[in-house]
Formats: sequence, structure tokens, C-alpha cells
Amino acid sequence: MKKFNTELNGYNKLEVNNFVNEVTREYAALYEKLKTKDEEINRLKEDRQNHTDLETTLNRAILTAEESSKKIKDVARDEAKNIIDEAKKNANQIINDALIKAEKIDMETDQIRRSLEIYKKRIKSTIEEQLVMVDDVDNIKLEDKES
Repeated sequence: MKKFNTELNGYNKLEVNNFVNEVTREYAALYEKLKTKDEEINRLKEDRQNHTDLETTLNRAILTAEESSKKIKDVARDEAKNIIDEAKKNANQIINDALIKAEKIDMETDQIRRSLEIYKKRIKSTIEEQLVMVDDVDNIKLEDKES
């Protein structure tokens, strides 16, 4: 604490005035420093709030992305299952069609074999008839000569 010299009517006015001026200057400097610190605190609070808001937004974006990813995966799984089911259905249809065609071809082959056997028998029969006729021609000529 500062001590002042005394004079006739109290303390030395010049010393008191100088002291008051010094205290005022220090008070003004401290006030400005405090004001600057308050402004910095407010700026930092705003920055913190902005970062908090940004963090909240990013968290929401991450959650939305996760939900979207899950939905996309679910849709892709469902679509893949549908494609596989459709492919199985088409494969079964193709197999059934192929079996029906194979059965039809087998039936046609059997029919052709039977027809070939019949045709062979007819040709054999015709050839045998022709041979009999050839043999008969020899007999007819001999009979004509004998008569």
C-alpha cells in the first residue's frame, strides 16, 4: 500500500493525483485486458458451439450413412435372392423343357426305328417276291420250251 506525505490541509495533492492517475492507467489496462479476455472467451465459446454443432451434424450424417448403407445392403440382398430364385425357376423350366424334348426325341426315334423295321420288312418281302418271280420266270421259260 502506498503512503502519502502530509501537508497543511491533508495529503500532498500532487502525490495523490499521480497515484490516482497511475491507478486509473493500471485499471484501464486491466480493464482492456479483461475485455480482450472476455472477447476471446466468447469467441472460443462460439468456436466450441460451432464444433459441437458440426460434431452433431457429422454424427447425424454418419447415422444416416449407416442406415442408408444397411438399406442398400438389404435391397441388394433381396434383389440377389430374387435373381437367384428367378434363375432357379428359369433353370427348372429349361430342364423341364429339355426333358420334354428329350422324351419327344426318344419317342420319335422309337417311331423311326419301328418305321425302319417295317420298311426293311417290306423291302425284304418285296425282294423275296421279286426272287420268287425271278425263279418263276425260269420255270415259265422252261415250261414254254417243253411245250
